[in-house]
Amino acid sequence: MEQKLHSLESIVSEQAAQITRMEILLKYYEEQLLLSKRRQFGASSEQSPEQLHFDNLFNEAEDQADQTLPEPTFEEITYKRKKSVGKREEDLKGLPVERIDYELPESERICHECGELMRDIGVTIRDELGLIPARVVHKEHAVHAYGCANCEKNNGHTPIVKANAPAPLISGSLASPSAVAHLAVQKYMNGMPLYRQEKGLQYDNVVLSRQTMANWLIYCSQNYLSAIYSLLISYMMKETCLHADETTIQVLREPGRAAQTKSFEWLYRTSRHSTHPIVIFEYKETRKQDWPKAFLENFKGYLHTDGYHAYHNLPSDIIVAGCFAHCRRYWEKLYETVRKNKRDGSIAERGLVYNNLLFAFEDEFRDLTPEERYKKRLKYSKPVSDEFFEWAGSIRALPKSLLGEAVHYALAQRPYLENVYLDGRLELIRAC
Repeated sequence: MEQKLHSLESIVSEQAAQITRMEILLKYYEEQLLLSKRRQFGASSEQSPEQLHFDNLFNEAEDQADQTLPEPTFEEITYKRKKSVGKREEDLKGLPVERIDYELPESERICHECGELMRDIGVTIRDELGLIPARVVHKEHAVHAYGCANCEKNNGHTPIVKANAPAPLISGSLASPSAVAHLAVQKYMNGMPLYRQEKGLQYDNVVLSRQTMANWLIYCSQNYLSAIYSLLISYMMKETCLHADETTIQVLREPGRAAQTKSFEWLYRTSRHSTHPIVIFEYKETRKQDWPKAFLENFKGYLHTDGYHAYHNLPSDIIVAGCFAHCRRYWEKLYETVRKNKRDGSIAERGLVYNNLLFAFEDEFRDLTPEERYKKRLKYSKPVSDEFFEWAGSIRALPKSLLGEAVHYALAQRPYLENVYLDGRLELIRAC
């Protein structure tokens, strides 16, 4: 009987452990389902307003228009009296002004009552924004040569001199500085691929293949811009506060690599307190820690990054400052998986509140000098983050659960996140 009882207790214990494992799996799958639904149907709260999305590319005018708003009224200025500067003047102040005066001839300025010539008593100003589309022209550089007729007649030879002319941008090519600059701005700043530029030029009766455009861009990059690129890096290395990040990129027709192979674009930039903002992109085939170590070889100072371990093995002259935005993201993700009727007072809410409070302080400190921000952070922000990390350290959670990931990231990154309190020029967020 005792043996049978022991066997039953063993079965009950095993079933209880199995139920616990199943509850853990159920919780995990529930979190993943809610996250999946959020990714598929929810709006992202971290999108940049300047970023152009394809879902808003074609209906942008319809989306932004509001025909219920009245058109801006004309401003009547009499006797050339100065008005205070408003939003319209602020928007237009950087543009050249082309004034068009509409005046009556003297024959039409005769007063219909007394017959005397009427004087100008004021004008009504109406502002317009005129756009001049790009104009393509065929430039002929005619370099004149001069020979001495007297020497040719009396000395048996002809001295020849030529007028000075600028060297071509690319020998034997139609490329001009303005043409290549236009192609580069359209492609790299406005995001217009070369095949679309090719099509657009065809509308202006210009035949210029995308291959030719690509050749021009690569040639000028290698022969002209590479020196500027190197100079910018040398200036960047003199800074004491930088930001770094890396992202995947797909490169087609790369020798020895499949088209689906992931490559990486490494990004380095100066902080917002820098006198001369600089942004540097460096393409590498892998995500090895050797790349930032080599790039930052001559840098000494603070480096803003996310939690990628490659940045944590840099020389001791570089102090890594973590990104609280990444820390907050884990708690926000966890908060979104908690059912709405259970969010109040939840662990997820508390973790998110701590992080939101830190960013609220940053909004208040934004316009302060670095020295003032440093003091304010120590007084208001640091006690909050100290409490947050101590609280997070008291939580016991399964490593692979969302709560476990949020707690692990906060505690593992704490030494780097708290470096923001070392200098007022540092930020809570990695600006890349």
